[in-house]
Amino acid sequence: MAAIVIVGAGPAGINAAELLLAGGHRPILLDEGRQAGGQGYRRPSPGLALDMATLMGSEAAKYAALHARFEALRTAVDYRPGTLAWGIDGKTLHLVRDGVATMLSFDMLVLATGAMDRIAPLPGWTLPGVFTLGGAQVALKDQGCFIGRRVAFLGSSPLLALAASQYRKLGAEIAVIADTTPFSRKLAALPALMNAPRTLLRGLAYLGDAMRAGVPVLHGVTPLAIEGHRHVETLVLRDRSGRERRFACDAVALGYGLKPETQLAELAGAQLSYDERFRLWLPQTDAYGRAAPGLYLAGDGAAIGGADAAEASGALAAHAVLADLGQARPLAETRARHRRVTRLRNFQAGLARAFAWPVEQIRALPDDVILCRCENVSIGEIRQAMAQALGPIEVNRVKAMTRCGMGRCQGRVCGPALQEIVAGERALVGAAAGRLRGQAPVKPIALASAVGEAP
Repeated sequence: MAAIVIVGAGPAGINAAELLLAGGHRPILLDEGRQAGGQGYRRPSPGLALDMATLMGSEAAKYAALHARFEALRTAVDYRPGTLAWGIDGKTLHLVRDGVATMLSFDMLVLATGAMDRIAPLPGWTLPGVFTLGGAQVALKDQGCFIGRRVAFLGSSPLLALAASQYRKLGAEIAVIADTTPFSRKLAALPALMNAPRTLLRGLAYLGDAMRAGVPVLHGVTPLAIEGHRHVETLVLRDRSGRERRFACDAVALGYGLKPETQLAELAGAQLSYDERFRLWLPQTDAYGRAAPGLYLAGDGAAIGGADAAEASGALAAHAVLADLGQARPLAETRARHRRVTRLRNFQAGLARAFAWPVEQIRALPDDVILCRCENVSIGEIRQAMAQALGPIEVNRVKAMTRCGMGRCQGRVCGPALQEIVAGERALVGAAAGRLRGQAPVKPIALASAVGEAP
């Protein structure tokens, strides 16, 4: 029987595992987390009495259903929590669990690796007390902790209002919800946003609740700085009228939407191409998630679509695996899922217009702003390297000359902003600036990890 491995135990991975089980297979399900669910459906740490029904709101029933479905299949699959897949070599995965590295051979690989926050730097963003939006949610859901008592939410993402709502429900004070995209662009994106009307209404409800609670909700702002002495104290913005606004806070949750985690897909042989709508390099797949022979991508790791699209695309990837093993399923089972994924990804394209990546704001940042916090490389150093005779005009050459993107995160945090800086300095379209090439390890691992034998 074919060795089938699924990387990721969020909605996409769980749905793929369910369908493969129904097809008579026992896949290996690798989970970097200690508990299944992924980021959106993250469970609290064991023993933590956190009211997830209140925290999840209208999504509570779906949250409970997904975890119930996982518990029903936990012992039927080969579930391996706390396992990081950090590299791929041919048909072999390199893993590390509890500090011990091992290798795992496979015939078919389903990557449901999810997404991470996309970050645009600004003066002061390296101060203690600045978190990504996802990090702020992890602290709340996993540990029941606030990142601060008075939190500012800054960026351009529908998750700003969601995360602020979750914090406010559990007692945090919200200093401001500050969105860099003008409200007029949100109105212009409404036709695309109607692809998911219930999700749209839920987002509007979060904003309405915040405004009724007296939380300042601003659109079209320009972030000027995060200030503080050894810790966040103030968020400084310029509003649409040109007036400078200062908001006292002890933490900032920062985010500009999500970016797929594509590193493993690239190492496994997937081809990436530049998507101008999202200003991201995305893997190329067919309608079922096939990216290369024996390689299938699902969920937000393939293209941002949200939890519902992840569930449907996980099932489609499993359909593709079964079909390639000679176990094709009836087309009627896949048509509805195709329509659902298409509709929800069209909704995400609308969100990309309503919550825009702030290209011009990034390109206008002052020289002294740190771009790569791992290697402490400033934007000025990038510009200085590019200004030299025969200076680099492509991100990998800039990386080689400045070390930007060579640190622990491998450019996963600074990469998108680096691309905009490089493109802006040479008046290039986004794709012409290139992309940071993925390489192992895709996430930090201890050098002391002992390499074991492949099972």
